Amino acid sequence: MAENLSNADLFKNFEEVKINSNEAVTQNSDKDFIKIDRFTRARALFDEKFEILQNAKILVCGCGGVGGAAISALYRSGVTHLIVIDNDKFEITNQNRQILSENLGVYKTAVFEQNFSGVKGICEKIDENFVRNFNFSEFDFVIDAVDDIKAKILLAKICAQNNLNFISSMGAAKRLDPLQIRTASVWKTKNDPFARKFREELKKDNFKGDFEVVFSLELPQDIKALGSFMAVTATFGNILAAKVIEKLIF
Repeated sequence: MAENLSNADLFKNFEEVKINSNEAVTQNSDKDFIKIDRFTRARALFDEKFEILQNAKILVCGCGGVGGAAISALYRSGVTHLIVIDNDKFEITNQNRQILSENLGVYKTAVFEQNFSGVKGICEKIDENFVRNFNFSEFDFVIDAVDDIKAKILLAKICAQNNLNFISSMGAAKRLDPLQIRTASVWKTKNDPFARKFREELKKDNFKGDFEVVFSLELPQDIKALGSFMAVTATFGNILAAKVIEKLIF
């Protein structure tokens, strides 16, 4: 884990990761060389814009069912400059929806560092002290995949103050239908009690900004327990990743 590293320390080995992942090369003809590595098909799809993804610096806040899926989708697409923040360990109840959750009792940030070479984890709680002392300005995009409204408000405010690209996940729990997931302004979601509560707290804090969120039109299931379905949480995370990539290359 990288709890006390500066941003410079966090980013220092990304170039090494890029070099090591691009080792194998095949020659189809005298003039046609194709790199054969984990990014071959991403490179083919994004073409010259792939380099934009390789150079982007993304902060992912939350490594759970939504954030973990976003991290995986971004990394596999070529976004290897990833800093991920979470202060939880994997628990057995995570295993219905969270990737890498077979690593029971291990900090999530450490697991993502181990499984995605070059990713750097920060095992910290996102609170006022953290936000005040962390340098957000180096990032091209900040992804909010935490479920604590106070933390979400802090992230929204610091990103607005620094004019940073920011996208946030709303309520993914208690839902069954991934086909009802949408994106919209934080002020224009529907059927999402969590988003409504988030808006109320933003208004109380006199927040005047705007940003995109991922939410579901599906009403939450009428159950007491906080049930969840990987097809929904992973889709939330994949859409977060897709919107970030869209913003970076278009």
